[in-house]
Amino acid sequence: MEIIADFAYGFLEFLSLAFAAGLAVIVVAVIYMYIVDVNQSEQTIRRNYPVIGRLRYKFEHLGEFFRQYFFAQDREELPFNRAQRAWVYRAAKNVDSTVAFGSTRPLDKPGDLLFLNCPFPTLEEEAEEASFVTIGPYAKQPYVTNSIYNISGMSFGALSVPAVKALSTGAKKAGVWMNTGEGGLSSYHLQGGCDIVFQIGTAKYGVRDEHGQLSDEKLKEIASHEQVKMFEIKMSQGAKPGKGGILPGEKVTEEIAAIRGIVVGHDSISPNGHPDIRNIDDLLDMIHRVREVTGKPVGFKAVIGTSEWIKELCLKIHERGIESAPDFITIDSADGGTGAAPQSLMDYMGTPLKRSLPKVIDILLRYNLKDRVKVICSGKMVNPSDVAYALCIGADFIVSARGFMFALGCIQALQCNKNTCPTGITTHDPKLQQGLIPANKAERVAYFVKNMRKELGIIAHSCGVVEPRKLGRSHAELVNELGIPMPMSEVYPMPEVKKEFINTEAL
Repeated sequence: MEIIADFAYGFLEFLSLAFAAGLAVIVVAVIYMYIVDVNQSEQTIRRNYPVIGRLRYKFEHLGEFFRQYFFAQDREELPFNRAQRAWVYRAAKNVDSTVAFGSTRPLDKPGDLLFLNCPFPTLEEEAEEASFVTIGPYAKQPYVTNSIYNISGMSFGALSVPAVKALSTGAKKAGVWMNTGEGGLSSYHLQGGCDIVFQIGTAKYGVRDEHGQLSDEKLKEIASHEQVKMFEIKMSQGAKPGKGGILPGEKVTEEIAAIRGIVVGHDSISPNGHPDIRNIDDLLDMIHRVREVTGKPVGFKAVIGTSEWIKELCLKIHERGIESAPDFITIDSADGGTGAAPQSLMDYMGTPLKRSLPKVIDILLRYNLKDRVKVICSGKMVNPSDVAYALCIGADFIVSARGFMFALGCIQALQCNKNTCPTGITTHDPKLQQGLIPANKAERVAYFVKNMRKELGIIAHSCGVVEPRKLGRSHAELVNELGIPMPMSEVYPMPEVKKEFINTEAL
């Protein structure tokens, strides 16, 4: 019995030592992973949430094998499903974006898009770069660019300092423009050296005088920066048509307040419309004023609800003269955006891009103004197929906000308006910002654009055209309510120019 007791005691002692050794190994491993995570700059979540953050990437990988049992399917999530996000993540990391075992799209849902491949696709040696487009032929300094996919308006304030730095630097590397959003022009926008579109919001942040009115002197000051190529007057935005910008007080730092000309720590609430733009004539007057003061192209951004005013706009342009036209119109989709908004507006106000884009394009064509007024569009366009669709309809440029947020590492945590963004993109909490390393994320922004161009070219070449801007309505079909594909050219037939405008000179 004594021998058995000694053995049992020895065995328990061995187990105790093994447990202690195992625990020590685990502790050392956790410490090692912690040190590695806080010092690496590739993954924001791991840097902000060392060790624990590794679980996200492990679960994401395991989801590929277990999603049929426990996880939502690839295309079920909103506002962006896993398939949409996964393509952006792969593109931004410049890794293989191919998939296997067939499409997860049903291909027969009403509204589904199908591109029509050509039996004689464009060969690699025949392919061309996207053609250059001139915006603002009547401006003193027109803007000429061949960049198709650009960064939409996201204000400094809504975005963090490192996020703006990364986007600016990445945009320069990729050769695309960056819109400031309504929060004004910061040094961080200029730091990367990219082309800038300055947005004039309803509160005139960055270009307002002491009374909150538009200041010609401030406009000239902004326009003096060579990087600032165009000015965009924001009439409305997709997140909240009919309501102004909302920046919670906890995000209004001293620096942001100084740039905007507002009080530190107080909610920044923009008017729901421009007090000095109450009709079509006011809008054209404002466009003329800003263009004359700055010497640069000027357009406006709007969500399209009723479309009769676009027709009135076209008639006024012809009445005043073709030079009075906006140099571009940015059409924003009414299915949300990066900004904080009342849910009733985000869910129900305005029309989605797939309705508004063809409508506006056709009106401009009918009034013989499409060559004069360039069309920029935005709204959940984060994949090459979305961009190719817009080009087929007739858009000249596409801009995206959330696509570039995904490129920065956004995980769709839906915390944009709470200053608690776990990836450091939409927060001013230094602890959360530390995970976003601008130099690293700038590379991802550039890779995102590079791979967008690459796959956009693949679609164009498969359709038999030499470059993406040659895509048209004959190159795609749309599935109707019966599940039958219909040629896009029949769903949206090209309109004829009204007789009274056929001979109107249009650039």
